[in-house]
Order: sequence, then C-alpha cells, then structure tokens
Amino acid sequence: MTELVVLHDTPDSKHGTRPEARAIRDAIRLGVALVDKPQGPTSHQVSAWVRDMFGVPRAGHSGTLDPRVTGVLPVALADATRGLEAVLEGDKEYVGVLQLHQDVDARRLSTMIGRFVGEVYQTPPVRSAVKRERRSRHVYEFEAIEISGRNVLFRVRCESGTYVRTLCADLGEALGVGANMVDLRRTRTATFRETEALPLNAYRDAIAFWKEEGDEAPLRKALVPFERLLAHLPQIVVKDTAVDAICHGANLAVPGIARLTPGIRRGQAVGVFSAKGEAVAFAKSLLTTDEVVVAKSGIAADTARVLMDPGTYPKLWK
Repeated sequence: MTELVVLHDTPDSKHGTRPEARAIRDAIRLGVALVDKPQGPTSHQVSAWVRDMFGVPRAGHSGTLDPRVTGVLPVALADATRGLEAVLEGDKEYVGVLQLHQDVDARRLSTMIGRFVGEVYQTPPVRSAVKRERRSRHVYEFEAIEISGRNVLFRVRCESGTYVRTLCADLGEALGVGANMVDLRRTRTATFRETEALPLNAYRDAIAFWKEEGDEAPLRKALVPFERLLAHLPQIVVKDTAVDAICHGANLAVPGIARLTPGIRRGQAVGVFSAKGEAVAFAKSLLTTDEVVVAKSGIAADTARVLMDPGTYPKLWK
C-alpha cells in the first residue's frame, strides 16, 4: 500500500467506528457480498436474491454480467449501494474462449490481438443495458493464453464498460475470418478478485448461522466493508472536524485534510475517508497532491457523492 503524505496528525478519537468493528447489522447495511455469479441468472436476479436473503430494502451490483457469463459480481447492500459509482473508475479482468470461424496462423492472430491493446471503439450489442451509441474504451492487456485449433483461450484487462463479446467479434472481423465468444469469466473487478468471491449458498449458510445459532463469525468473514468499493482510488483522509460538513454536501477544503495519497492529479476521482478508515465521500480532485501540501486554503476536492450519513460525526463546523 502506498504511504500517505501526512499534513496533520490524526490522534484516535471517540467519534466514528472502524469498518471491521461495526455492529453486525451495520456491517450488513454497509456491506458488500462478493458473489461468484453462476451461469444462468441475470446480474439483476442475483442482486435481488442477495437482497432478499439479507432482508435489506435494496441491493445493487457493479458491472452487469450476461446470463451466460460467470465470475466476480460485487453486490452492495442497503446503504452500501451509495459507493457503487466509484467501482466504475476501476478496471476489470476476464478469461474467456473465443472461436475463430476459419483457421488462422498463430503468429498472425497474436499480432492482430496486439493491435486491440489501447483505445478501441465499440457499439454495444443489441441486448445490452445501455443506449447503442459508438463509444471508446481502453484495453490495457489482451493476450492469447492457449490456442487449440480454432478455439482461443484469452485474457483481457480493460476499462469498465468494455464489451468483451464485441471485442471478440471485432477481432474476427479484423482477421477477415469472423469470430465469436463462446465462454467468459470475470476474474477481477477493481480490487475484488475471484479468490474472494463466494457462491450464493455460502451467504445463505452464513446468515443461517447468525440467525439460528447467534454466530456472527461466518457472516462477518463473508461480507466485505463497502470501503473496499473505493480501495482502487487515491485516498484523502480528513480531520474529524471536516467529516460532518462533507456529509452535508460541502466540498473538501484544504485545512480539513490530514493525509493524502502522493501523485493525485487534478480531475482524478478520489475516496475521502475518516481517520478511522470510514468512507465519507466519493469526490473529484481539484488540486494535485503537491498543490495541497503548499496551500493554506482553497477547495481541494469537489464532493460528487456523500457516502456517510450526516450526524455520524458531531457538527464541528460553522
């Protein structure tokens, strides 16, 4: 983890609660179920099942997976849904199989795959959940892991919102032979990896242990604090005196900052946290780290989404 630049000491205070120390009902309300989505149901159906299992008023997922696609699906519960927007700033990784419609030389295939690394333009598929407009996305890595005849096992790391099915079809068109995706698994979303994802029945069992036997341990182990939704972002840690003002929608002023990640750029998405590691807000930086270090006043970040309930910290602002 990158060491933060310290501007002011933040002694442990009596306000707030560390995410890992929350009461079990708060851990649920501010929790994320990292589901290993099975083949068959839609992402919306999986979210609805998780919502009903936990008995919360709402749940939402980050990054829709087609019914046939498996893998990492973060499902935020209740108030944790406020943080889902931040996940869009993270990248995603997939492993899949595409089928070429004609034989292609392995070297030519590898060369062509390399040309799809970088900015690509896509039109979402007919059955997509968004408007079908041509748009650009960034592919960070794309490689053939194994080739067996016309079947190609591949790995791709890409920007959120990239359509891998479309990427496979476009590759086939560029090769002049045609291609289609036959299998796909998402292995990572932002900092959430498939090794952490659990099947739906694991959450059902953990809830049963809690409700029937009073054992919270399996449920605490299964749920992830919603602060992880922002873990891939640069961090700004604020003083206790600034927390409630931000919770009321105020922008973050320089004097309220205690620590921050080195190298923050203007316009970059950042996570705003309390000294105890609680997510306070999702924001856009208006100053670089170096500018914050030398500034005495001014607005450092524009609050885009408040994540903490007002009143969690006392009103220590005018």
